[in-house]
Amino acid sequence: MLPIALVAFIVMMVVPIPPFFLDLFFTANIVISLSILMVSVNMYRPLDFSSFPTILLFATVLRLALNVASARVVLVHGHQGTSAAGHVIESFGEFVIGGNFVVGILVFLILMVINLVVIVKGTGRVSEVSARFTLDAMPGKQMAIDADLNGGIITPDQARKRREEVGQESDFYGSMDGATKFVKGDAIAGVLILGVNIIGGLIIGMVQHGLSFSDAASTYITLTIGDGLVAQIPSLLLSIATAVIVTRESSGSDLTQTLMRQVGTRRAWWPVAGILGLIGILPGMPNLLFLTAAAGAAGIAHMANKRDIKEAAEAEEAARPASLLESSADDEEKQDVSISDVANTTPLLIEVGYGLIPLIEDAARGALVSRITGIRKQVSRDLGFIIPQVRIRDNLSLMPSAYRITIAGVIAAEDQVINGKLLAIQGGNTNVVLPGQKVKDPTFGLDAIWIDPSDKQRALAAEYTVVDAGTVVATHLHQLLVQRAADLLGQDDVQEIVDHFAKTAPNLVQGVVPKLVSLPQLTQVLKALVAEQIPVSDMKRILEAVSGSKGRETEDLIEAARITLGPILIQRISSPKEELPIVTLDTGLEQLMIQNAKQNGQMGNAIEPGLARKLMEAFEEQSNLLAKTGKTLVVVTTPILRRELATLVRQAAPDGIVLSFKELPETKRINVVAVIGSTS
Repeated sequence: MLPIALVAFIVMMVVPIPPFFLDLFFTANIVISLSILMVSVNMYRPLDFSSFPTILLFATVLRLALNVASARVVLVHGHQGTSAAGHVIESFGEFVIGGNFVVGILVFLILMVINLVVIVKGTGRVSEVSARFTLDAMPGKQMAIDADLNGGIITPDQARKRREEVGQESDFYGSMDGATKFVKGDAIAGVLILGVNIIGGLIIGMVQHGLSFSDAASTYITLTIGDGLVAQIPSLLLSIATAVIVTRESSGSDLTQTLMRQVGTRRAWWPVAGILGLIGILPGMPNLLFLTAAAGAAGIAHMANKRDIKEAAEAEEAARPASLLESSADDEEKQDVSISDVANTTPLLIEVGYGLIPLIEDAARGALVSRITGIRKQVSRDLGFIIPQVRIRDNLSLMPSAYRITIAGVIAAEDQVINGKLLAIQGGNTNVVLPGQKVKDPTFGLDAIWIDPSDKQRALAAEYTVVDAGTVVATHLHQLLVQRAADLLGQDDVQEIVDHFAKTAPNLVQGVVPKLVSLPQLTQVLKALVAEQIPVSDMKRILEAVSGSKGRETEDLIEAARITLGPILIQRISSPKEELPIVTLDTGLEQLMIQNAKQNGQMGNAIEPGLARKLMEAFEEQSNLLAKTGKTLVVVTTPILRRELATLVRQAAPDGIVLSFKELPETKRINVVAVIGSTS
């Protein structure tokens, strides 16, 4: 239909149109203009009416076609009387002129000045500035989208949608900048057509049809003013619609609701009512009129006050915890259950009680969400693979101040924090007693106290470490991610790492995966490295190590990779100039465990339960001593015992590291701070 309509517009300019069809088209033109204005007022944001520039073009072409068609009818048949051009033009002309040609012309010119000078000129300037600012802001918006995507705040689909919206916004405001020229040109054309119809009509009426000047003026000026008004009133409506669109802000409500919310405030209307009331009681003033206006302003203020009270009550009701599980039996029966409803696709999940919801709301994003984003980036860089996004949601089954961290579908930790208070972790001065609730720090198990913010300076002076509730949760999450990152590394992640590395070293990748090492076996190797906090970002060393390993078993590949990556691991805990403090086992004890391992074979255990308990106690003691000096527990043993001792050390000191002597660089200076089992 649209191509046919466009062709019809062109035909109207060259083919005579009967007066009946002119009435029909003029009425349709007014209806179209009114509908466009109403849509502009009721939209939520300018992009909701992104087709407006094109519609404005079509409406302008229609109006110009009607102007040409009506001008032809006026000039050809105007001598027959004011009804020659149809009832619409005749009615508009006689109503406005009222028997006075000068008044009619002046009213028409005033409407033209209002449209052309005030509305069209202002709209064009706003469109020009909006288009320039929108184009200038595009790079910043694109960077913000990329930052949110890289930080895990949004998904790739959401990022793609936001990029499309940015592109649509730039296209829209660029089109609007040009579309305002349609309105301006249409207004100028209306003035020119007015002059042509009046002058041409007078000449044709007096010269060709022998009318007197007064008769020709009465007929042609009436028809010209009516024709101009019928065309310019829709033009004025479209100009207003254009101005509404280019001056609108993007919001979650239409223009009426926005104005009611922003203008209808009781703090503004009560003073207005008071001032009008004072003017209304002054002698000599139109008292009744001003007092009535004062009463109206007071009524608006009263209604605004009731609205504010209602909104406050609704906000309070919405803030109350409501069960997320409430649903009617009928609704349950209507809902279909799919695999997406029961599948666990959230590898990282933080659940909070309703008392901690403010930590994850927009007003407090810096308290928790931003920290979690930073933690994901840091752990991803440290370990060499992308940590999945962390989902945060409320769980009404938890205590109000409780939180729960789930990793790979398994509950990794559950504790409590107090929103609005600070956690003071005990430091050096243990003689200072702070008022508050005594607890254990969820992350490190240290003695701590929940204190009021007013006691923060006192706690700092007593050498306490003071953090807020969001920091406590974020720190706990960071520790768990470091300790259990291996649970988050799967074959898909390893395949992504290999594919990325293949872009720079395709021959190495093709020669190792899957010819020498299968993808599942390589995944097990990388998981074992990550489990002991060894980064897997240096795939060149890892693939070269596993390809040159003498054994093809997974344990052999892991040890080969560890030996290659040993210097990288050590440089993270000790600078090149520092001595590496290590803890070793007594030679006799090591020989005893090696002998047990050889006797029991792969299915046996080199460390009996009683000895394992004593070793764990010793490791924990040494870890605490080293922690006081800011050092990490590093145990060095033989390759045969390394894996079993690593299991014990992780239980006794989660941050501890177990190395075989083959992993120590020859140039690294070491300092043996303790020998465990020397008296056993």
